[in-house]
Amino acid sequence: MDELWMERWQLAKARIEQIEKDPEVAGNLGDYFQKTAGFLLLMLEAKDKAEADLLKNASLEELRIWNDRLYGDLVGEAYEQSYGNPSYAVEKLTKDYGQILSFVYAELRGMIVYACEGRTEEMLICMELFLQIHSEFAGGELPSKDQLAQDVYWFVSDYSDVMVAGRIREQLDPSLSFARDIIMEADLSDPRYLYWFGEYVTEDQVRMSRYLAGLSEEEIQKIASVFTEGYRIGFLVAQKPLDRKKTVNIRYSLGFERIIRQAVKNFAAMGLQSIVYRAAVSRVNMREANRIGYSGASPNRQYDYDHKGDSALFMDKAFVQRKLGVAKAAYEKYRGLANTHGGPAVMETFGEKPFSPRVKPEALQLSEQQQKLQVDLNSHMGQLANTYIPGEERSFTIIAFPVPEIGTSFEEIFRETVKINTLDYRTWQQIQQCLIDELDRGEAVHILGKGDNQTDLKVALAPLGDPQRETLFENCVADVNIPVGEVFTSPKLAGTNGLLHVTGVYLDGLFYKDLKLWFQDGMIKDYNCKNYKEAEENRRYVRENVLMHHRTLPLGEFAVGTNTTAYMTAKRYGIEGRLPILIAEKMGPHFAVGDTCFSWEEDVVTCNPDGKRMIAKENACSALRKEDIGKAYYNCHTDITIPYDELGEITVVHKDESRTCLIRDGRFVLPGTEALNEPFDGPEVSA
Repeated sequence: MDELWMERWQLAKARIEQIEKDPEVAGNLGDYFQKTAGFLLLMLEAKDKAEADLLKNASLEELRIWNDRLYGDLVGEAYEQSYGNPSYAVEKLTKDYGQILSFVYAELRGMIVYACEGRTEEMLICMELFLQIHSEFAGGELPSKDQLAQDVYWFVSDYSDVMVAGRIREQLDPSLSFARDIIMEADLSDPRYLYWFGEYVTEDQVRMSRYLAGLSEEEIQKIASVFTEGYRIGFLVAQKPLDRKKTVNIRYSLGFERIIRQAVKNFAAMGLQSIVYRAAVSRVNMREANRIGYSGASPNRQYDYDHKGDSALFMDKAFVQRKLGVAKAAYEKYRGLANTHGGPAVMETFGEKPFSPRVKPEALQLSEQQQKLQVDLNSHMGQLANTYIPGEERSFTIIAFPVPEIGTSFEEIFRETVKINTLDYRTWQQIQQCLIDELDRGEAVHILGKGDNQTDLKVALAPLGDPQRETLFENCVADVNIPVGEVFTSPKLAGTNGLLHVTGVYLDGLFYKDLKLWFQDGMIKDYNCKNYKEAEENRRYVRENVLMHHRTLPLGEFAVGTNTTAYMTAKRYGIEGRLPILIAEKMGPHFAVGDTCFSWEEDVVTCNPDGKRMIAKENACSALRKEDIGKAYYNCHTDITIPYDELGEITVVHKDESRTCLIRDGRFVLPGTEALNEPFDGPEVSA
């Protein structure tokens, strides 16, 4: 820290100490500033602890107490009286001030990470934001809402060159090794290391770590190798040059460090350095309530949801241009690192308790115009990333495992998941080829629900020019997308019409009751669900979290899931509603709204194991990339699965209007696929 920064630091620290003793403002506003100043002083204490390595010598109980000091005001009932809760903030501080001051409080909480990693520049920026806001009230005359909003706006805009550029660097630069160093150097048999990351830690992460510590080295290597080999094979199958890549990004949840350590070693043997970057903590880098990167537990998922619209305070055309300009400069600065980056290896988790958020009127929301700007920003950020990390040269892999929160049968479910993730792909490859051969003869596929499921959807298929050399469906046998079990295509939009309905589904951790999407020529023309009493609340919920603020989305993917083994495992343990889409999409037909599976790499040659070239890689939307790339992609892809027990029929419709049934009443009936029904005859008792 240079002399000027040191002077600013000392001045800010001294002023915050004064405010904590005397907020200089009366009433609830005084309480807000006094408590927030107290939190900032706790952050200075956290920085001192990190610099002195005090956490590494603390006992497990001391670490738990410290973690609670950092996150306790967001946990459980404490959140009801936290200024991080916009409802409480508005109640105590009025709507004019409450929404903005709740945002400031949430933004300042990112200092936990900055203190832990010794990022003094970001800490000072946050301290000065607090002091700027406080100064507006300390002069005697209360500020206007617009003045406070301007303070926030210029904070975000002025420091985008720090926040946005820093975010891009941490995704590309392996020399930023804070998390990787803990993973590779800590004693992973001692769960105290979990608290060194600075994330919120619960008994769930501790139990996960202890469980993996008890597995043999052979078991850990097996699990990690499935993960890393999927990544390698993804490059091989797609004929992409892995030997030109130098880095891979690993994303995971705390508790899985023993597997991640082995994965880092496996990637190193491939010539790849692992980058392990944290989920974003500043709203300028966040995307809704999603966590992209490594993370601990959420102290409160309602808190995450309450603040997902906070960018309403600064989302305008000038900010969009500012962020894009900073991002482009950062990518240019790190061009060499970007060019040799291979893409993400993602380890997802499942089993967390289901969450259905409350929609709070006090929470900030993007206006319709701001939603359009957000969509435009996401589109251009995607284009930038693809310019410097070309889609045709990168790959990925995704795998998922349960966490202890899934229940008393956790260890059993974990072992079953390992089996599911390592199923013999050769068996599925042959069976799925039978499905593909029949689907390739079709002009469309008709999907009907049964019972309470009202699905009646006709999915049009792209024309197949040379059946001897070409195919419409990819035979997915678990390389980048683990576990095995689906055949998928990019549907033809024109002629894709009807209703897609699921009686209940979790998408990205959020529950939807009676989700309905109506399609006309492949585009969503209407949508609804029954989560809330008010019709408009239901529509807004779907628009924000499924359509991602878009007016409409195309049907980007249609697939037939074939992993009946996973389906029956889920039924036996009663965990169908707690599976990640990665596994759930293999347990029935699924439909993705948004981009196709081949976005940004439509022109890369992809072949099935039988040598046939996959030709259904684009649709009428993604084809626009040749004219106006800004109109081609939606930068989202959400899979929605109809479970077998809600499925009446999947039928291939041929050009002569004849039909061939693939699945009837949830059972595979196409000759050559009967073996997929064997798991249905197993035990069905829920744990």
